[in-house]
Amino acid sequence: MNSWHHAQSSARKWGGSPDLYLPIHEFIDSSKQVIGDVRHRSLYHHTTGIWLAQRIFGVTLDVPKNRSVVQVPVRLIAEQHVLEDLGWLPSPADYIDGMPIKPWMSGSQRKTVPLSHLLLTQPGGTQ
Repeated sequence: MNSWHHAQSSARKWGGSPDLYLPIHEFIDSSKQVIGDVRHRSLYHHTTGIWLAQRIFGVTLDVPKNRSVVQVPVRLIAEQHVLEDLGWLPSPADYIDGMPIKPWMSGSQRKTVPLSHLLLTQPGGTQ
């Protein structure tokens, strides 16, 4: 489901226009910018991503409804997104379970290049 469809679903559930919800759903799906398949979900489609959405967009979203304003918790909107895509709310640990630990992850393979070398090898630089 894409961000717009999630926003329409939110509007059906809590009222208001899908445009109100779209920024939250676009944030959760923004990882598609760098990963073009379902692995993009490992960045924000989990419990920490939901809390991050709340930190970015605030605790509640003000939704006009019947001549008043309803405050919808941003966490509920983000949880709805993840539930619609995955059917449950994983944690980041669920994504990395079984991930192989590679040597570079511990910093044991340091790649050091002297700064002076980097400056001399830039385009237009002299050696």
